[in-house]
Formats: sequence, structure tokens, C-alpha cells
Amino acid sequence: MTDYPDPAPTAPTRVERRRATRARILDSARALFAERGFQRTTVRAVAAAAGVDPALVMQHFGTKRQLFTEAVQTTAPPPGGGDPDALVDQLLTSLDIKLGGLPDGTLATLRSMLTDPDAAEHARRALGGQIDSLAAALPHSDDAELRAALVVTAMVGITIGHQLLALPALRDAPADRIAAVLRPAFKCLTREAT
Repeated sequence: MTDYPDPAPTAPTRVERRRATRARILDSARALFAERGFQRTTVRAVAAAAGVDPALVMQHFGTKRQLFTEAVQTTAPPPGGGDPDALVDQLLTSLDIKLGGLPDGTLATLRSMLTDPDAAEHARRALGGQIDSLAAALPHSDDAELRAALVVTAMVGITIGHQLLALPALRDAPADRIAAVLRPAFKCLTREAT
């Protein structure tokens, strides 16, 4: 029997390279926004951390605000194949970024959503998308949407308590301590109901 050499690995396609670059930029942005907050994070710093030119960051995301908005979205891995612990880590990282500081537009929406119908509708659409995304990643059950809504609204409440109300218990607690206390609750809510 003749041994044939393994075929050479195929180079990633342009689309795959573009997706990988975009993901690398988002990962770098999440880390920097979590560490420095919105105001002190620059597009240049994100680009340097991702190993790309700042123009490429702008090409993918348009503005720093759009980059931030996408970085803090409660995104979920595709349904059925996600690691539950990785999902919880992703949720807590998103919360950590939000506790690092929010852009003025997001703070204005949070401040206005209870009194202004347009702000309320904007918040409802944004949070609804996050809930749908998270529910799709949870184990199939009749209450996946409810469990996703509980996680997302808990994150909103914590963000409001920390950023707008400056509740001392939240404001003075390090983000990693908040994450450690929340982790069991998020694990419970993202696992299949028994």
C-alpha cells in the first residue's frame, strides 16, 4: 500500500480572514473597554491590541460608539453547540465591560427609558434582540426565553445600580467580585431546567 502525504492545509478564504479579523478586533475592544471604560479606550489602542491598522477598525465598525455597542452586546454562541461555562464567561465579560463605563448615548437611553416612549422603544428593541440571541443559545426548553430575559434584565439592573445610581455596594465592589457572586446564578439560569 502506498502512503500518500497529507494534502497541504488550505489557506483560509478571504471571508474567513475577514471574520477572524473582526472577531480579533471585538475581543481586543472588549478587553480594553472592560479595563479602561469607554472614554479612555481609543480606536488606536484597540487596533494595536488586535494587530491591525486603525482604519481597519473603522472599516469594520464605523465609529468608536458602534464598536462599543457591538462589544457590549450580550451575544451568544450558536444554539446547540455552545459550552455553557463559556456562555456564562461571555455574559460576565459583557457585564464587566458595562461596569467600566457606558457612552453618553447609552446612559441617556437608560436615564430616559422610563419617561420617554421613544427611548423605551429603543431599549425594548435592543434588549429584545439580546434576549432572543441568548435564548437561542440556551438548552431547548419551554422557558428559555424567560431565563434569557432574567439574565439580560439582571445585567441591566446591575448596570443601572452601578452607573446611574452609584449604589455603594455595587460601585465599591471590584468587577471580578461582582462576577464571582453572579456566576452561580447565571449558571443556574443558562443550564437546562430540571
